[in-house]
Amino acid sequence: MRGPSALASLAGAAAALLLLDGCAGAMYKVGDLDAWGVPPPSKPDVYSRWAKSIHFALGDSIWFLYPPSQDSVVQVTPRAFAACEVSDPVLKLDDGNSVFNLTTPGRFYYTSAAQGHCQKGQKMAIDVPMANGTYLPPSANDLAAFAPVSAEGPAGFESALGPAGAHPSAAFRAAAGAGSVVAALSFAIFL
Repeated sequence: MRGPSALASLAGAAAALLLLDGCAGAMYKVGDLDAWGVPPPSKPDVYSRWAKSIHFALGDSIWFLYPPSQDSVVQVTPRAFAACEVSDPVLKLDDGNSVFNLTTPGRFYYTSAAQGHCQKGQKMAIDVPMANGTYLPPSANDLAAFAPVSAEGPAGFESALGPAGAHPSAAFRAAAGAGSVVAALSFAIFL
């Protein structure tokens, strides 16, 4: 059978195989809260706890939802994260519907650029494992920043073996993907 219906069937089968194979990344709304904002005094570690509870994978995305007139989100270096220094971010998004694509393994740091929000706990660090599920060892910069995320990654995953490699600013910039798209799945069909 040839024609549009055969092509549609083939496209549907290809999409189903991609989903069954785990090739489609997940989209996580940061904190599972209504919006990205200063955590309440009763839950000052809400973002770090949330980040530790998720088993991120390459291809996943994290989604920050917030009022653009009141907040923003920046990806920063480990030292900037520890010091709540947001004047020279790796990447800044301020559209209120911000998505960072997790395309590179490593540890990544996010905070609000709104005055005083980082100091009040509106920040988080996440670990993204390699494709085989192992985590890169923390870099010297990660260790110096006293990042609040376990060096071993979430429970149930093995740590990567080998020497620790630094995450230069260029690597952070290359790893940061941005946009305001909730999710996308793309594939090619060759006939």
